[in-house]
Amino acid sequence: MQNFSYSPIEMVASYWRNRSLINTLTKREILGRYRGSSFGLLWSFFNPILMLAVYTFVFSVVFNARWGAGSGGSKTEYALVLFAGLIVFNIFAECASRAPDLVLSNVNYVKKVVFPLEILPWVILGAALFHGLISLFVWLIFYCIFFGVPHLTVLYFPVVVFPLIVFSMGISWALASLGVYLRDISQVIGVVITMLMFLSAIFYPVSSLPEDYQVIMQMNPLVPIIEQVREVLVWGNEPNYLLLIFYLGGALIFAWLGFAWFQKTRKGFADVL
Repeated sequence: MQNFSYSPIEMVASYWRNRSLINTLTKREILGRYRGSSFGLLWSFFNPILMLAVYTFVFSVVFNARWGAGSGGSKTEYALVLFAGLIVFNIFAECASRAPDLVLSNVNYVKKVVFPLEILPWVILGAALFHGLISLFVWLIFYCIFFGVPHLTVLYFPVVVFPLIVFSMGISWALASLGVYLRDISQVIGVVITMLMFLSAIFYPVSSLPEDYQVIMQMNPLVPIIEQVREVLVWGNEPNYLLLIFYLGGALIFAWLGFAWFQKTRKGFADVL
């Protein structure tokens, strides 16, 4: 039986070796999502606009929410702060929600051809980043309309999000493998993602919680990145470099563990499927 390397070097080398295939599959994934629709790729632009409008109406108009206790910020500011958090959350959520069915939906790659299965999480990450960039573009347009030229710190956005991307890959590899052996995992992940959306300080600042809960909230791996994204996009502050370095170190370890688990368990995929 073939043995698959699970070294940290192979984790990166596999991407580089198959980068052309990953790019091709990512394009197919993005275009396939909108194939047959009248507006095609334009839906990737319309969806974040509609989402921004709905959340703005519900939280700013219906609930009359403002960012932070006693904040005098406008409804538009609240909407943009909220949407900045959603951009980050949606990148992670798309990877985590799609991962359990990755191998199950590509059985032919497992049984009929020699295929580098470990690249499949890269494909859904590429699609998630594409939609994340479209959402960021929408955010920038609305910011320019209501507040003028964005802060130059928006250029830090890729730097801030990169550690979360690494972490998301670890989650994707782990869930892609678990999804083969535990078919219920996709249902569980759907519930967990819904819970995370309300437990990731997207709709409220962490500072609005009691101190004891703030400590617990910071244990959520999405919260530090969401807060740092708001710092660079909304408030015009530089990111916390030390925090990002520590986060990246932990994310790299977690990504390697997810990759190693995938490589160690993939030998049994064909038998199960």
